[in-house]
Amino acid sequence: MDQRTELSEFLRSRRARLRPQDVGLPEYGGRRRVPGLRREELAQLAGVSVAYYIRLEQGRGRNVSSAVLDAIATALRLTSAERDHLMHLARPVSRRLRPPARPQRVRPALQQLIDTMENVPAYVIGRRLDIIGWNRLACALLGDFAALPPEHRNLARQVFLDPSSRALYEDWDAKAADVVGYLRRDAGRNPHDPDMASLIGELSLRSPEFRRLWAAHDVQDKGFGGKVLHHPLAGRLVLAYETLTLPADPDQQVITYHAEPGSPSAAALRLLASGQEKTTERTLSCSEA
Repeated sequence: MDQRTELSEFLRSRRARLRPQDVGLPEYGGRRRVPGLRREELAQLAGVSVAYYIRLEQGRGRNVSSAVLDAIATALRLTSAERDHLMHLARPVSRRLRPPARPQRVRPALQQLIDTMENVPAYVIGRRLDIIGWNRLACALLGDFAALPPEHRNLARQVFLDPSSRALYEDWDAKAADVVGYLRRDAGRNPHDPDMASLIGELSLRSPEFRRLWAAHDVQDKGFGGKVLHHPLAGRLVLAYETLTLPADPDQQVITYHAEPGSPSAAALRLLASGQEKTTERTLSCSEA
């Protein structure tokens, strides 16, 4: 991706969502040609010259300081994820200085850990939201990742290109927006990743919803929250999810789902886990025979 274009479009999109009254500025009469704050108003709020801000928004800012970026982020009322994204776009690490990306592999000990979580669906995502590890219950709940070609094991591909995902997630629109926000964040951190560019290009060509959401330039960090799923066997499941970033490899995150103890969803998860264990036992006995 072109960093200058990304920076320019991101700043314009954040400026467009604010109105003068949102930031304590008077709104003078007359219709505005474009929505949101004018460049002059934002420069005033950030304490920088209008000419300097225009150069930055046009992607022509060089050696911009952290203090200036922080002031602009405050004026735009950016979230912590958006601030981080702005820093990566405005001050990218040179490709020559960036260490080679590590192969996306799950450590054996980590795989053993999530395998022991028999009643908790857990999977691991890496760069580009690639799904690189999972336990049996995650497959039973979210889909058989092992049956997919490795290049198709990707959360964004699953949500936008697999028709079954629309039936799985009760609020598919919210899930889709979240996934695009996560992918945009990762793209800002890895701007020279050819596989990322290829993924975004394919999703843009094949999914109108992805194109629309990608154009909004929204950025999110995956954290915690709730999801309601409609499983073909387990029925309606009200689940909470947690995201655990690995300190030794920040590009990898473990995502777990769990239900409130004693709830119908917890009972349904146990039944799903029990059915998965029986299926695995039958498979092993057939292979041994």
